[in-house]
Amino acid sequence: MLLRRGGIEADAKTPREEEINPMKADPRTKRVAVAEPPSVEAEIRQRAYELFEARGGEQGHELEDWLRAEEEIRGNRSNAVAA
Repeated sequence: MLLRRGGIEADAKTPREEEINPMKADPRTKRVAVAEPPSVEAEIRQRAYELFEARGGEQGHELEDWLRAEEEIRGNRSNAVAA
């Protein structure tokens, strides 16, 4: 069965947003997506690859490498800003 809401057809079995996310965000707050500048992401990617190579190319540590690289790169940037 299809229902029409605001010009959009929806299946009657489709859950409403309140049913999906009972902890719905306060409508007065505004969410903003923040993306890394391409150069920062590229630096993180490069450093993560260096960590991978330093381990001899051993698979299974991708997330660990990425997080360590991210910490190193962002840490270097925040230290440079603070100085």
